[in-house]
Amino acid sequence: MITIREQEILFLDISRKLKKKITCYVIGGTAMMFLGLKVNTKDIDLVFENEEDRKIFLKALEELEFKKLDSMMLYGKKPNQPELLQRGEERIDLFTTEVISFIFSENSKKRAEKTHQFGENLIIKIADVHDIILMKHATDRIKDIKDIEAILNKERIDWNLILQETKNQIKLGKQRAALDLGVFLENLKATGVKIP
Repeated sequence: MITIREQEILFLDISRKLKKKITCYVIGGTAMMFLGLKVNTKDIDLVFENEEDRKIFLKALEELEFKKLDSMMLYGKKPNQPELLQRGEERIDLFTTEVISFIFSENSKKRAEKTHQFGENLIIKIADVHDIILMKHATDRIKDIKDIEAILNKERIDWNLILQETKNQIKLGKQRAALDLGVFLENLKATGVKIP
């Protein structure tokens, strides 16, 4: 597990290795930590706007002795899997625009209003809680239900925004978005979470 402090130290180390200024978005447990919704996470999930920035970031991680892992061991045969790297307890998932069955859309980028800069070369934007929920249903890992329960217990959720972004995903070619969200919400409801 990675704490917020360990995460911040790692981001500073990465910034020192980057060859240019890079902006990326944190999602999942990492974003929840920045938003005060979680104290630690198993992995750091990042989304890049282009492949070039992801490759530069990947090179910095390799210089810090991170090793590539086979993403299929975590994500199975799901599409748009991340580059997966690990060093000891620290694991980082690097996505480019698409997070499995979810596109980190222009709307998602606009909602990521909170920003942190680490050193001179790394700018981190924090995903909005609504997008965290949508991406957690896309990755659909065991811990995701618990994370969404934590969000729902502490944040006020605009369910219309969730539906609007799901419709946006369909327009972007992700027709499965509505079906996947429906199944995910049914699973949440089965745990006792109230879904309007």
